[in-house]
Amino acid sequence: MSLLDGPLNVLGQRTTGESVRTQNVMAASAIANIVKSSLGPVGLDKMLVDDIGDVTITNDGATILKLLEVEHPAAKVLCELAELQDKEVGDGTTSVVSNDISLYQLKLLT
Repeated sequence: MSLLDGPLNVLGQRTTGESVRTQNVMAASAIANIVKSSLGPVGLDKMLVDDIGDVTITNDGATILKLLEVEHPAAKVLCELAELQDKEVGDGTTSVVSNDISLYQLKLLT
């Protein structure tokens, strides 16, 4: 009998359904709310302090998302998407995050 014959057991609980979708949207919304206020010519600066006390002040969405310590899987995907946008295009990370959360919320409503 091989390992592929039976169901995969990862010693945890699997959750599905509406509550998981809602949690994913809430986590992504939290990330979007952090960077949304830094968008545009009148965007606000963010002051980020890391574990050892180094301070970074920026209004660049890519820098903000890079310095965040994100644990939630859906929020992590959003941060990775913004990182890829920055790598490929060099701009638009805040817009990508704001647009994506709008799509998440629209999908949740339907």
